[in-house]
Amino acid sequence: MSFIVVDVEADGPYPGDYSIVSFGAVVVEPTLSKTFYGTVSPISERWIPEALAVSNHTREEHLRFNDPIKVMNEFAYWIQTVSKGHPVFISDNPCFDWMFICYYLHKYAGRNPFGFSGRRIGDMYCGLVNDAYAKWKHLRQTKHTHHPVDDAKGNAEALLYMKSNMGFKIDLK
Repeated sequence: MSFIVVDVEADGPYPGDYSIVSFGAVVVEPTLSKTFYGTVSPISERWIPEALAVSNHTREEHLRFNDPIKVMNEFAYWIQTVSKGHPVFISDNPCFDWMFICYYLHKYAGRNPFGFSGRRIGDMYCGLVNDAYAKWKHLRQTKHTHHPVDDAKGNAEALLYMKSNMGFKIDLK
């Protein structure tokens, strides 16, 4: 089983009417060297300027990004090549990240290698410390920049910290 942290930047609150701008993924393993970065052209005419601004890209840049069919097929292939066993989707906010990635993988790659579920880092941490309100983001080392690979790495670092320093049982083989 491989744990893969994913982060999405989008130009609106949900897929279909709005689009992924960019996304990043990192395999949770000590070096954090297995990463994926994708930029995707819009799939609709709708976009919210404030949402797009979070990604640090303009609409003009976004319009020139890559075809979603190409990017999502490359991502599906990457997931399969870096995974040992079933890949597990992990994110800071799967309610947001999962819905975009799941939608795009099914629509543009014809399949979602992650299957039908994902995990939330905050919930793992809350369970570990037995506190439903515990904060975990201080465990990140990489600055949260809204570049999705940076953000995915920071989240993976939190998981590695939980494993190394707090006894979190997660198999990274």
